[in-house]
Amino acid sequence: MKGAVQQEPAYVVHRRPWRETALLVDLFTLNHGRMSLVARGANSARSPLKAQLQPFQPLLVDWTGKSDLKTLVQLEVRSAPSVRHSRALYSGFYINELVQRILPVADPSPVLFASYIETLQALSDLSPEADVEPLLRGFERAFAASLGYDFAWDETTDTGQPVEAGKFYGYDPVEGIVSGLRPELPLRQLSGEALIALAAGDFTHELPRKTAKRVMRVLVDYLLQGKPLHSRSLFSHSHPSSGRTP
Repeated sequence: MKGAVQQEPAYVVHRRPWRETALLVDLFTLNHGRMSLVARGANSARSPLKAQLQPFQPLLVDWTGKSDLKTLVQLEVRSAPSVRHSRALYSGFYINELVQRILPVADPSPVLFASYIETLQALSDLSPEADVEPLLRGFERAFAASLGYDFAWDETTDTGQPVEAGKFYGYDPVEGIVSGLRPELPLRQLSGEALIALAAGDFTHELPRKTAKRVMRVLVDYLLQGKPLHSRSLFSHSHPSSGRTP
């Protein structure tokens, strides 16, 4: 069968009704990146596909088609830990939206796929009181690297010099961490101490956490070209007084 793919590891990152009884499903796959499939009959009352094509559920998928829009042939559901409590769920929706809204179509990224699986595993293990931000920042970094926007927290791209405690730095989505505090930079006055802590993976203190969140938000907004992320509103509604959003 032309254009046929079999037993492709995949996760659903988004789905919506399509025509009368079908679902249009966006998948994140191991060997083909982000793909869109039509699941015919999946939105009908008697189809088991509607329950199987769920976010965070590992699948093995068969599809066919030569255009960008493929047709689901069959799938196999694999076992996996479940993402349950609200903050873990909202975090999962957030990383799914990054993949669905930003990742190029049919551009394989096995390293990001592995990071995605690791993040879902960590979210499933997370207690309701645990801190989710280090997990989100880690996935955002992997996501940025897959798109060619990786950078070092503790090195300036304009001079190649290491970041120093007691100094302040800027951030630009294209350039990364820079030494000059030019007025056109999206972020300025980033603490050298905070950047050094982030390079060591230390999220213990509030300043590095806030710094990482500010930097990654600027990068994500740049990649979205100003379009809003719907998953951020879930965080806002669930924590109205804290303002906790990715």
